Amino acid sequence: MLDRLRSVWAATDLRNKILFTLAMLLVYRIIAHVPVPGIDPSVVNSALSKNGNLSQIFGLLSVFSGGSIANFSIVGLGVYPYITASIVIQLLQPIIPALHKMGTEEGDAGRNKLSQITRYITVPLAFLQALSQLALFASIGAVSSSQFNLLNGKTFVPTLTALVVMTTGVMFLVWIGEVITESGIGNGISLIIFTGILSRLPSGIQQLFVSSGAGSTGSTAPAGGGSNLIITLVIVGALVLALIYIIVYVTNAQRRVPVQYPSKRMIGRRALVESRQSSYIPINVNQGGMIPLIFAQSLLLFPVILASYLAIGNNPVKWLRNFFTMLQRYLDPSGWIYPTAFFILVFLFTFFYAEVLWEQQDMANNLRKQGAFIAGVRPGPDTASYLWKVLRRVTLGGALFLAAVAISPYILTALHVVHSSSTTTNLLSAASIIIVVQVALDTVKQLQAQVVMRNYTGFLR
Repeated sequence: MLDRLRSVWAATDLRNKILFTLAMLLVYRIIAHVPVPGIDPSVVNSALSKNGNLSQIFGLLSVFSGGSIANFSIVGLGVYPYITASIVIQLLQPIIPALHKMGTEEGDAGRNKLSQITRYITVPLAFLQALSQLALFASIGAVSSSQFNLLNGKTFVPTLTALVVMTTGVMFLVWIGEVITESGIGNGISLIIFTGILSRLPSGIQQLFVSSGAGSTGSTAPAGGGSNLIITLVIVGALVLALIYIIVYVTNAQRRVPVQYPSKRMIGRRALVESRQSSYIPINVNQGGMIPLIFAQSLLLFPVILASYLAIGNNPVKWLRNFFTMLQRYLDPSGWIYPTAFFILVFLFTFFYAEVLWEQQDMANNLRKQGAFIAGVRPGPDTASYLWKVLRRVTLGGALFLAAVAISPYILTALHVVHSSSTTTNLLSAASIIIVVQVALDTVKQLQAQVVMRNYTGFLR
């Protein structure tokens, strides 16, 4: 392993790519501590600590912002609007022929057009999300109402400034991600999320340390606080390692469907002999990766955030206030309805997204054009039906796995395996662990490909 690292560092261009990637990620972490003009981060943290539901909700959202959402940073929205826009474009490709043609027939030029459209969609999404975040924070007192009001002439300019700054922060992160992808190592957008998650790890452990009482002194320290902390850290660490092992195993798992490709080879000077070349179609168990988790989490968090904004005492519409108060109570992340709905949505979205991706590939038609076939299956509709059947059976296991991992923190806290707290839940967050594992695997594969291209030997043996 050390020899491989030395070979990576010895290659000047590869070393420069790694250093460039680290430098751009360092820039991201620096600007993540710059607050929005006119916002006091200490007031935001104080307001969130007094509202337990919102603290858990923003703990989940901070997966995509690296914790900067609590500090009301200029990049507090993270790359979440860009991810949402990318998902929208992927879902629209099978529906809109022009988008489908860009992605499948126009090559790099078409993909560049899709990327440009995605960036255009990101801007209004980021602006709307910034607006909703400011409105929500104003409703709980984290932001002064005298600062946030687009309909008031005195506060219009400061409010618009904050919204433009937050939207610009999103696009700046998108630019950093694209520059890393072009000139660095790995997928830039994924690495930004990856870095944000890892940056939250020390603060999460510190909060566990404080909540266990090990950080208290004197008479306020509970008996056995230090031992409780050690036990909690050992249990959480063991569970995280177990989840990482299982996620790596399932991420790399695939069903390989054997395919025969016709070929010809020359015998002597004239004779051509028909032969067959064997290959396979890889069908991954987890086709969608982290996307189903993002879908499900977004769908659940939207009504929760909306309820937090409308279920306030000064809402003049009584029936609306009562309805969202009830919704807020039922969708409390610490209850049983939220994890159950989360499980069902992740399961359904895994199937949905896998089928969307498979539909875009049009595998049966591509095999028919190449003259390839699956042994014992007729080309054309029969091959398409067979592949759909295999995909759904494989995806069933992946959907159950992903849904089970998604609610594992809630199950562990309900069984009192770990203490019930938003900190523990966020440390064990399925989205966090799956993102970290998949980004790490993808980056190592790209690094290995770069080493193989130069030395003809792999980074990992």
